[in-house]
This record gives sequence, structure tokens and C-alpha cells, in this order.
Amino acid sequence: MRPIRLSEHASHVSERRENLRRALAEVVGPAARFVWEVGCGHGHFLTAYAKAHPADTCIGIDITSDRIARADRKRGRARLENLHFVRADADDFLAVMPESARFTTIFILFPDPWPKRRHHKNRVVKAEFLAAVAARAQKGTALYFRTDHEPYFREVSSLVNAHRDWSEQAATAWPFDEPTVFEKRATRHFSLVATLR
Repeated sequence: MRPIRLSEHASHVSERRENLRRALAEVVGPAARFVWEVGCGHGHFLTAYAKAHPADTCIGIDITSDRIARADRKRGRARLENLHFVRADADDFLAVMPESARFTTIFILFPDPWPKRRHHKNRVVKAEFLAAVAARAQKGTALYFRTDHEPYFREVSSLVNAHRDWSEQAATAWPFDEPTVFEKRATRHFSLVATLR
């Protein structure tokens, strides 16, 4: 198998992001304010949230096309005009979202914990991610994180508390509960709430 050259990779990333930019232009305006779910899976949570919050524009992303297809079917059955699902990873989404668009609320529910140390670099919540999200959020934006993997929870809590842009709040301030597939399987879970300073 021929190795991929750096220039080919850069071209692939550029093309992927341009396609995503066009997809986003259809669902979010340049000055939009919206709820964002990172790793929406099959869309259970965000569909229920959008139905309960019809005034909020809601966008869920996932990297798996099958999950997005299933989430879109839920959206269609529920006839929710305020809900959108887009195939994307978080870094690409942040790179191409309209400059003046802003997050109002962010949900990261049961992301892959990548438990092996050599895979920790693949975790979605990192200091760089928190900084990038903060740059695209409005003051007071809340970030809701939930996992059944305690070491990942402790790592995210440490990252949030060390970050200049975020302040951890009492996790009792959870705004909406609709158990995800992973939450239903978990024997316990850990929740974190942070707000943008």
C-alpha cells in the first residue's frame, strides 16, 4: 500500500472542510446562535432537546455517516426545523463555522474515552479544544460533559479547572435529561458543567 504524501493529506483535509463549509451554510447563518452536540450518535438526545426547545437552533455532529443517517431519520419523523445533523469531526467544524456564529450551549455526552494512554491524543476534550470552543462561544455559554469513564472525567475536570476561559459549576445544573444509548448501558456516570467566563 502506497503511503499518503503530506500534500495529498492537506488536499484531502481542504476538500473535506470545503464540503463541510457548504453544508453548514445551508443550516446556519453567519450570525447564528446555536446549541452544539459533539458526537451526537444516533441523535436521541438532541432530537428530544430540540423538540423541548423549539426556539433553539440545534446542530449535532458525528464522524460516522451511518449515525448521521439514523439521526436524520429521527429529525424527519419528528419534523423539527430547528434541528440539523452534520457529518464532521469537531476540529473541522470549528475551523469552518461562520466567523460570527456562536455557541450558546455545548453537549459532549459519553464520548469515546480512548482508555489506553497511547490513544489519549484522540480524546475530543483537550486544552486546545477548550480554547477553540471558547473563541466561538458567547459569554456565559455552558459546556455539559458526561462520561461513564472516571479517569477521563477526572482529566476533563482538571483541564477545565486549569483553563483560563472556563469555570466549573455544580453539575446539578443539568438543563435537560434524555438518556443516551450509552447512558442507559452505564452502571454509573460522571457529569461536569462549565461556563465561559
